[in-house]
Amino acid sequence: MKPPVLIAVLALLPALTTSVFAADLGKVIFQDDFNRTESKPDIEDLGNGWGTNSKSRAKGDKQVALKDGALRIYISAQADHAVSVTHAAEFTDGAVTLRFMLEDEKDSLGLDFADAQCKEVHAGHLCAAKISPKQVQIIDHKTGGMRLDIHDARTEKKPLTDEQKKALVGKTQNLPHATEVGKWHELEVKIEGDEMSVAIDGQAVGSFHSPGIAHPTKRMLRFSVPRNAVVDDVKIYKKG
Repeated sequence: MKPPVLIAVLALLPALTTSVFAADLGKVIFQDDFNRTESKPDIEDLGNGWGTNSKSRAKGDKQVALKDGALRIYISAQADHAVSVTHAAEFTDGAVTLRFMLEDEKDSLGLDFADAQCKEVHAGHLCAAKISPKQVQIIDHKTGGMRLDIHDARTEKKPLTDEQKKALVGKTQNLPHATEVGKWHELEVKIEGDEMSVAIDGQAVGSFHSPGIAHPTKRMLRFSVPRNAVVDDVKIYKKG
């Protein structure tokens, strides 16, 4: 039988662990639990600074909704691009934590970090973590596929130079990881210097070092969803 003092200490451990964990991530600069309703059910009215690409890429169809205290993202048949749900998130080193659920084996959730002021890349894409049921990908967009000259050459279907081909090598890390569909999971994506690391349900999945990740200012978080995903309890941290 454990002494009363030991029992009390053990009871405090989860809270202490959470506190230390959060402190390691930095200062919370934004959070949202989505515990509100939209003013009109047929219009995207997310509030709290969130935006989407539905008007420009889905002919105005609603693709994001607040439902049951969570953010539900679902692509329209009219869409010509993955759903993008955006929020300002300015930091050099920092992190994002959230809860998420994928409801189908074909679903995925991307956390893209962007800087629209960076003209070296297409649409400000810097780096990303993409979670799917069978793997996690960590991607350096800035010095890889979204580097402006590489993106433009591909869009125009021009052959890449040897230098461009070389630049694409090693810019994506594929990490095998099983994420059960139809179930809520905890996600942490952390950026320090040129390293991005991912943890799911408190377990480290892996990390990746690449120069584009070290871009000095990440200014925006984009959830990229090619099919469907559910997100809740978002926190954005800034370190230093």
